[in-house]
Amino acid sequence: MTAEVTEPLAAEAHQHSHRDVNGGWLRPAVFGAMDGLVSNFALMTGVVGGAASSSVVIITGLAGLAAGACSMAAGEYTSVASQRELVQAELEIERRELARNPQDELAELTNLYISRGVQPELAREVAIQLSADPEQALEIHAREELGIDPHDLPSPLVAAVSSFGCFALGALLPLLPYLLGATSLLPALVLAVLGLFLCGAVVARVTARSWWFSGLRQLVLGGAAAGVTYLLGSLIGGHLG
Repeated sequence: MTAEVTEPLAAEAHQHSHRDVNGGWLRPAVFGAMDGLVSNFALMTGVVGGAASSSVVIITGLAGLAAGACSMAAGEYTSVASQRELVQAELEIERRELARNPQDELAELTNLYISRGVQPELAREVAIQLSADPEQALEIHAREELGIDPHDLPSPLVAAVSSFGCFALGALLPLLPYLLGATSLLPALVLAVLGLFLCGAVVARVTARSWWFSGLRQLVLGGAAAGVTYLLGSLIGGHLG
């Protein structure tokens, strides 16, 4: 009797959780914020390098924010929706196979467990029990053959909204000083540097990487993009001038 009580308690004591690695919202949110900050700041430094006025920088920044956010949202929605439709089509194929050839699917599941070290008799018994419920059988086959959870598919709407909002926030950061009356690139540069490092550090909190490494990596990449566009703006602006 004591053992029956102790085992569940021991299992409960050793429960642990994992981060969400499927990326329903994380990937588009992180990519959107990074892309918004880097692309809009690089765009703004390009026109500043071409000796554009503050009003031109503001218009360019706002246009970059709106166009980029809409493009990111549309792209993420289409990408995730297409992925979801593909998964659903594969699930439908598996559902038909389970209905038409149940014994073949049962043998397939049995052989899979045998390949993982389960004794043949036990593997077949487990496969029979798991296949008793058609929806459970579909879920098991989807997990084992396709590596997906039919009940945890990514949402196109979540991906699109995450991308739009995070891109807009990232793109707004370097533009904010100009909207508040700044006439030079320096305040935008300071905010962009802080934002790039902070974004990298936040990502490290999610991925368990070193925060300073991720922050510096994002800072270097974003700074390189801005430097290239500033140089191009200076060259083209000087030539046109």
